[in-house]
Amino acid sequence: MRVLVVGSGGREHALVWKLSQSPEVTKLFCAPGNGGIGELAELVDIGTEDVEALAEFAESKDIDLTVVGPESSLAKGIVDLFEKRGLRIFGPSKAAARLESSKAFAKNLMKKYHIPTGQFAIFDDPQAARAYVRQLGAPIVVKADGLCGGKGTIVAQTLSEALGAIDLLMEDRIFKQAGERIVVEERLVGEEVSFLVITDGVTALPLLPAQDHKRVHDGDKGPNTGGMGAYAPAPIVDAALSAQVMEQIILPTIRGMASEGLSFSGVLFAGLMLTSDGPKVLEFNVRFGDPEIQAILPLLKSDLVPLLDDAVEGRLSTTQCQWQSGSCVSVVLASGGYPGDFQIGKEIRGLDAFAGRRDVMAFHAGTKKDKARFVSWGGRVLNVVGTGADLEDAVKRAYEAIGKVAFDGMYYRKDIAYRALKRPAVKSGG
Repeated sequence: MRVLVVGSGGREHALVWKLSQSPEVTKLFCAPGNGGIGELAELVDIGTEDVEALAEFAESKDIDLTVVGPESSLAKGIVDLFEKRGLRIFGPSKAAARLESSKAFAKNLMKKYHIPTGQFAIFDDPQAARAYVRQLGAPIVVKADGLCGGKGTIVAQTLSEALGAIDLLMEDRIFKQAGERIVVEERLVGEEVSFLVITDGVTALPLLPAQDHKRVHDGDKGPNTGGMGAYAPAPIVDAALSAQVMEQIILPTIRGMASEGLSFSGVLFAGLMLTSDGPKVLEFNVRFGDPEIQAILPLLKSDLVPLLDDAVEGRLSTTQCQWQSGSCVSVVLASGGYPGDFQIGKEIRGLDAFAGRRDVMAFHAGTKKDKARFVSWGGRVLNVVGTGADLEDAVKRAYEAIGKVAFDGMYYRKDIAYRALKRPAVKSGG
């Protein structure tokens, strides 16, 4: 099987790494990829949103399966175009991808099909939004309707912050058209969890629950990022809670989409808040989480190719996932200044420390190969991943490995998985 992966980050490196282990794969391509991915797949110089060029490439190379990483490609309609040309691709259609590309669409769907989420209102008039915020007060959450790379949500602690958020999104247009419409919603209180499933539009196959760390600094301080690290499985999600999420959130969403004439296949990723009233949806994503999947795939014992293949062909009802015991943690090594201004082109030293090891690895995110060396080429540069018998062991291995890697300005959080490490059950394997 000839497989094309679309994307260039740590998520795509993890996908390529896992796909490369499949005996079914004879050739791997990645567009556009990064320095580390180039060690496992042939890189293709096509951007993730140039869907016409990607389709032409897939046709010319007789690609059997395309796996889409970023949400921007899905929102551009890559799946629709590929399917129109008779090309097999894993992911939702452009219309179904509105679950992520439009917060308003997702909220209205949840309301219609009684899927638990926070109370909300939708505005395309900043004056009406300000009046609503003044009426409700703070804390409150203001979200851009469209895609903002994971940075379009502003949790306002005060009324002035909330009004400022409306100005930033709707008047200053810091996220351009994504902020033409906004969602204002109640601030939910609890612990966040990432719950991902692979679905063929009818059956949903849950992956290991994970927890992400969005804020740039230890203790969840500072601005939001694309994610500074993740771990799996999240011990707070036991079998009973997982079953509840499937019954009350995942399956009703898939059925609701089908009722709207939008059969959803691909990855359905529910960002949840575990409140005192039960799990509620913060937002939906329609692709593998980054950095969550970097902590999930190392624990997947099953071959990934048949799972994706069965989802595309609508036969997940006969499919099962097998998982290794233990835990996995992924820590993001970022360029100094991220998520603000940062420099690139810094030589990365110490990557040879990962050679031949199975308990630690480095998934490249923002890197480029310059002759025989790797250099930083983005805000999030590397994901250092550790696996172990339990979460404490995995964390220890990851941070020990980080101690052997360096590049100028390198920054990382030193407290990934801190919530779960406080739980006594973790040491028995989570």
